[in-house]
Amino acid sequence: MHEETKGSKAVKWILIGISFVFIFLMLILPLITVITEALKQGWEVYSQAVADEYTIKAILLTIEATVCAVAVNTVFGLFAAWVLTKFHFKGKKLLSTLIDLPVTVSPIIAGLIFVLTFGRQSPLYPVLQDLDIQIVFAVPGIILATIFVTFPFISRELIPVLEAQGTDEEEAAALMGAKGFTIFRKITFPHIKWAFLYGIVLCAARAMGEFGAVSVLSGHLRGKTNTLPLHVEILFNEFKYVPAFAVSSILVMMAVLILIIRSVVEYIGKRESDDVR
Repeated sequence: MHEETKGSKAVKWILIGISFVFIFLMLILPLITVITEALKQGWEVYSQAVADEYTIKAILLTIEATVCAVAVNTVFGLFAAWVLTKFHFKGKKLLSTLIDLPVTVSPIIAGLIFVLTFGRQSPLYPVLQDLDIQIVFAVPGIILATIFVTFPFISRELIPVLEAQGTDEEEAAALMGAKGFTIFRKITFPHIKWAFLYGIVLCAARAMGEFGAVSVLSGHLRGKTNTLPLHVEILFNEFKYVPAFAVSSILVMMAVLILIIRSVVEYIGKRESDDVR
């Protein structure tokens, strides 16, 4: 028994060591490299790169696309999770599969799909032209692509929680005369609120870093359709390495902020569930 304990401890510390080495090589070292390269030529060069007109426009477009994606996917995620867990209907498995489609389809393919759907060769193009709506190589296309690649995140966080909750409490409330919205607000939402917030955080993180689909639809119009990841690519391709890393550091800081928010949400949710028990 003693030997087994010693052996299990050795395995534990070996696995912990491997995990930390892997995390250092794959995550921490690249982050340190980004910050080091960004500040390589001093704070003044870094400030100029970050305060550049095109960088500011790229930041604003990234935030706009992220906010729109989170807003749309919040509504869609709630509705989809509610339908899949509270109702039985034909095509339920098909709907569940389609929700996961953006995860399995390459973002580049997703971008091409939107180009074919809304581009010049599409039957919809004359209609869009008459309405003076441009999607491909314009901001609406960026937003649509971001929504597409991120829409499973909120629903997939909510579905397991709603399935575990069941319907007994809601049915009891309905029998007592409670209305649908009251049931959702008083009974359903308190059970899913932390999963809901966690899904929003994940959706925002994915939206901010989206590159593939946005790259295809953007046309790389500097100052118009370039998000932060696309702006970094342009700077890097122009051999402006220090400005590229400076702009990359903004994405790193955003990612760290999202990580902190996610950790806070997880911690508060865990504490609340422990208090309930």
